[in-house]
Amino acid sequence: MQKIKSLMSRQGLKSPQESMCDLSPVENLRIPSKEELRELRQQPIDPQAEQEIIDSIEEIYFSNDSFDMVQHELEKLPPELNLQDLEEYRDKLKRQQAAVSKKVADLILEKQPAYVKELERVTALQTNLHLAAVICTNARRQLSVAKEGFTEASLGLLANQRRRHLLTGLLKSLRTIKTLQRTDVRLSEMLEEEDYPGAIQLCLECQKAASTFKHYSCISELNSKLQDTLEQIEEQLDVALSKTCKHFDVLHYTKVQLAYTLLGKTQTAMDQLHMHFTQAIHNTVFQVVLGYVELCAGNADTKFQKMQYKDLCTHITLDSYIPCLTDLCKALWEVMLSYHRTMQWHEEHDKQESTSTQNDAATAESDELMVDRSYVKKKLEHGLTRIWQDVQLKVKAYILGTDMSNFKYDDFIMVLDVISRLMQVGEEFCGSKSEVLQESIKRQSVNYFKNYHRARLEELRMFLENETWELCPVKSNFNIAQLHEFKFLGQCCSPSVSPSRQAVSSSTPAQEELLLFQQYLQEGNPFEMHIEQKEEETEDVLASNGYESDELEKSVYQDYDSDSDVPEELKQDYVDEQTGDAPLKSVPRETMRSKKKSDYNLNKTNAPILTNTTLNVIRLVGKYMQMMNILKPIAFDVIHCVSQLFDYYLYAVYTFFGRNDMYESSGLGLISSRLRTTLNRIQESLIDMDPVGENAGVHGSAEDRKEKVPSPHLSQLVVLTNSGTLYGLAQRVVATESLVFLAEQFESLQSHLDTMMPAAKKPFLQQFYSQTVSTASELRKPIYWIVAAKAIDYEQMLLMMAGVKWDIKEIMSQHNVYVDVLLKEFEQFNRRLGDVSRHVRIPLPVSNVLWEHCIRLANRTLVEGYANVKKCSNEGRALMQLDFQQFLMKLEKLTDLRPIPDKEFVETYIKAYYLTENDMEQFIKNHREYSMKQLANLVNVCLGSHINKKARQKLLAAIDDIDRPKR
Repeated sequence: MQKIKSLMSRQGLKSPQESMCDLSPVENLRIPSKEELRELRQQPIDPQAEQEIIDSIEEIYFSNDSFDMVQHELEKLPPELNLQDLEEYRDKLKRQQAAVSKKVADLILEKQPAYVKELERVTALQTNLHLAAVICTNARRQLSVAKEGFTEASLGLLANQRRRHLLTGLLKSLRTIKTLQRTDVRLSEMLEEEDYPGAIQLCLECQKAASTFKHYSCISELNSKLQDTLEQIEEQLDVALSKTCKHFDVLHYTKVQLAYTLLGKTQTAMDQLHMHFTQAIHNTVFQVVLGYVELCAGNADTKFQKMQYKDLCTHITLDSYIPCLTDLCKALWEVMLSYHRTMQWHEEHDKQESTSTQNDAATAESDELMVDRSYVKKKLEHGLTRIWQDVQLKVKAYILGTDMSNFKYDDFIMVLDVISRLMQVGEEFCGSKSEVLQESIKRQSVNYFKNYHRARLEELRMFLENETWELCPVKSNFNIAQLHEFKFLGQCCSPSVSPSRQAVSSSTPAQEELLLFQQYLQEGNPFEMHIEQKEEETEDVLASNGYESDELEKSVYQDYDSDSDVPEELKQDYVDEQTGDAPLKSVPRETMRSKKKSDYNLNKTNAPILTNTTLNVIRLVGKYMQMMNILKPIAFDVIHCVSQLFDYYLYAVYTFFGRNDMYESSGLGLISSRLRTTLNRIQESLIDMDPVGENAGVHGSAEDRKEKVPSPHLSQLVVLTNSGTLYGLAQRVVATESLVFLAEQFESLQSHLDTMMPAAKKPFLQQFYSQTVSTASELRKPIYWIVAAKAIDYEQMLLMMAGVKWDIKEIMSQHNVYVDVLLKEFEQFNRRLGDVSRHVRIPLPVSNVLWEHCIRLANRTLVEGYANVKKCSNEGRALMQLDFQQFLMKLEKLTDLRPIPDKEFVETYIKAYYLTENDMEQFIKNHREYSMKQLANLVNVCLGSHINKKARQKLLAAIDDIDRPKR
């Protein structure tokens, strides 16, 4: 019953009593009593009327909102109150109240049975609930007893065991988490130890473990931290990879590659490696050049750090150019060597992997490895050309950044040498011909060589004009290969090849492949070897001026000439300081004595005759050939300049000692047409005949004249007019024989020059040798002819012969005096030759030419003297033969020259005195070597008394016909 009431209270319902109590006091007064209610129920009321009364009630009375009815009704009263209206209105309200009360009473009566029935159900429910409460109380009491007696003891053990198991698992997880938390310390240690594979392996294992415990909140943070650590390891791995570009270490690189393999980024590593090599080349060359630029600039404020590499190269000074280039090449060599060793590592690694793959069954992993291996191999092969191209471009920028036209020769050759070695490295590195380097060095070389050659020609002219043509004392075994400039001839490759490589330079190209990379694989640098080799090169070609202990040479000298007034210095000046000179010691005394008439040499049989200028020209040729050897593209230009050096030397010797119009017109063919053509060519192409520039338009343009050199002038210290020195014979011998020696050296170099010369230009070289070099010995004739023509007084002999009476009647047994005078002249000439030979060795060809010229001139003077005879008898002709025979007999004791030159020339002329008219006509036609005067004398003197005037005129006309073409 109580619950029903509470339910009613929650629903806002009230009991009838309570509802009645809620009415205002006024209304309570109006509640009808039971009797009234009964009356109301008993009164018959029309339901419709009753409903109309209820409907007339205002809506506000039916609202849920509580309101003050009294106040409501009072507010409705009009301002002026009417009692009748109020009563009527009161009655109306009463009727309405009565209708409502009746309606409520009807409804209560209508629901009374249902109310009672429901109240009974509530009472039964209350009883049942009380019974259930008792049962629950008993159950709880019994459960408490069971808990205390059995469950709390037994099940507590099971609960504790389960909890222990869970806590043990938790402890293990916590320990793992603790280990994971401390992993970063171990990872840092492994990175410091550069154990990249171990660090990556550990990091990956930690990530795997972290994924197992991801349900813990602390693990999510650790997982992100491990990912960051892995990225950091990759960054450090990239740095470690970049270190291999300059200094390759097998263990270091193996660790790095294994680490990238664990990451599964082998191809990425190779891409990064090539990027690092490119960067290493740029950084290396920039730092090297920057270091030298800042060093040379001192405290300059120029911001070199911000400059481009190409601009930085223009700030290199001439003094620091070669050291910087060498260091540049050394640094680039280290980078290329690292790349080469990287390729070697991958080749060996691939072989090992191929072997292991063959042993194992084919799997998907092995296929992936094959793909990676193929990618790496192709990338490395393509990278060779790329790396070398970068190296070439960097070195090209350095080469072209400086004007080398004013470099010293040795410095420029060193530059060429270094670049040549670098090109050799490039060829072995990737098989490249280094076109970029060749083009850049060719540009510099052409520019340098033009200036260098022009300066060398001017220098040669200065040397020639100051040359006193004294003998340069060199050793008897002197050879151009001993000179520093010709050391490269003993090497097959370039001048940069070190002696250690000369032994293998003749091997096949296959054996030479990668020789530098094999030789310097572990240590050393080819450019360091190059510098050391340059420093070690020395030469020893000059003879000593001191006394020698070689008694053989002294005794030979004393046996030849015992003059005590000859200074010892002259005896010993040109003796080889090496006392064990085998060629000289093997010469017996008899052999030396037998040469005293033909070869005017005191002690140095094999010593070449040359001057300081000759030696300088030879050195220049060696320097030019070095440039040719390195720079094949400009070989023709260099060889052309080499030929100009020889041309100018030959032209100078000719103009100094051989040009003399009076003796050139002797008609003896002293200058051949080939030599004449050569001299004219040299004069037109090389000699500037107008050095002052007065007639520049006549001799060619300014550019052409720029390539020419003024004609040299003989030094005033050289005297060629002194008869005591045989008109400068010593200087003439030194000049001429030094030219011949120079020609011989050119001949020995022909094959080498021919290999350097381009095929299209080889005819030029052949023509140079056939038309110029081979004519050097031909200069002996005109040069020594001048000496021979002045050494003997041929005019005095003609005058003495003119005083001889040839129309004698008796055969004479005594020769004429002019023969003795002529022989004394020859003896004096022989002595003077001996005097000259004390200073300068006179080789056999030279003495032969001198004797030939003198004898030839003497014989022609004899013929000329005989041609001046006005009257001659047969006895006079016999006297001529006697004089000539006496001359020949004495002359043969003075010289070993055989046969006597022009002997037949004299004998034939003397015998012509015995010819008849017909024979004379034939003689005139056949012997055109005689002058018109000489032939006319034969006709007039010999046949004058035997033939008539008409026959004489006929013979003279024949002589004139012979002479006419000459005119």
